[in-house]
Amino acid sequence: MRVETLGDGEPEVAIVGGIHGDEPCGPAAVEALLDADLDVERPVKLVVANEKALAQGVRYVGEDLNRAFPGAPDADTHEGRLAHDLLNEIRGCEICSLHSTRSYAAPFALVQETTGYARSVCSYLSVEALVETVQFSEGRLLGYPDVVELECGLQRSATAAENAKRLAREFLVATGVLSGDEEPNRRHPLPVFRMDKQIPKPEAETYEVFVDNFERVAEGERYAAADGESMYADRPFYPVLLSAYGYEKVFGYAGDLVGRLDGEESAVPSSDGTSATADGPTR
Repeated sequence: MRVETLGDGEPEVAIVGGIHGDEPCGPAAVEALLDADLDVERPVKLVVANEKALAQGVRYVGEDLNRAFPGAPDADTHEGRLAHDLLNEIRGCEICSLHSTRSYAAPFALVQETTGYARSVCSYLSVEALVETVQFSEGRLLGYPDVVELECGLQRSATAAENAKRLAREFLVATGVLSGDEEPNRRHPLPVFRMDKQIPKPEAETYEVFVDNFERVAEGERYAAADGESMYADRPFYPVLLSAYGYEKVFGYAGDLVGRLDGEESAVPSSDGTSATADGPTR
C-alpha cells in the first residue's frame, strides 16, 4: 500500500485508488494529483491500496479487498491483512474510493445511504446517478461513515482514467481541500436508486444482457440469458451494475428509483422509504 499526504497536519480527507488490481483508473488519478503540485486548503491523504494485485493486473490475489473489511492483522489472505491496514490509515477521514466497472461507461456514485454528507458531496460530482447500497455494504469500504464510491467508467479504459482524474478533483473541491468556482450541479437532477436484490447468474458457458443500467425494465421483459436460455423480469426494476461478465455468480442488482438530488435540496427518502417522490425518466 502506498500512502502520500498533501498539506500540513493530520488529514481528514482521503482518496483511495487501486482497491481492485484490474482497475487502474484510481491509481492514475492519485498519480495525477501528486504530479499537479496542488495548493491544498486542507491536508489530504492519497492512497494506492492493493499494489500487489495491481502489479499482477488481477482483481485480487487472495480475496476481494472490497469484501474483506474490516480485515485483521493476522488474516489468512493478503487482502484480509490489507483491509485492516487500510482502515487504520483512513479512519476518521472523508473518503472517496475510485473504481471502474464492466457494466456502464459513464460515471456514477455509490453510498450506503443518502445522508446529508452524501448529498453535499455528490451534488458537486459529474456523475449520472447515485446508488444506495443499503444491505449490500457488508465487507465493503462503503459500510463505513462518510464514504463515497465512484465508478469512473469501463475497466482499463482511457476514458475511465480521465473521468477518475476529474472526479477526484471535484471531490476535493466538495470537501474544501481545493478552492474552486464550481457550484453544485443544479442543471440535471441526479436520480437516486436503491439496490433491492441480487440477480443470480446460473452456471453457464456464455451470458448475455439485453437491458441498460438505470433504465426501467418492465415486468415480463427479457433482461438476460445464460447459454441462450432467456430470463424475464418477475416485476419492474432498474438494473444496477448489470453485466454479462462483471461478477462470477450474479449478473448484478435489481434496484428501485427512490428519489433525486438536485444540488439544493433532495427528494431522496430516508432508509425506510417513507418520503420517496421520484417520478419521470432517469435521464
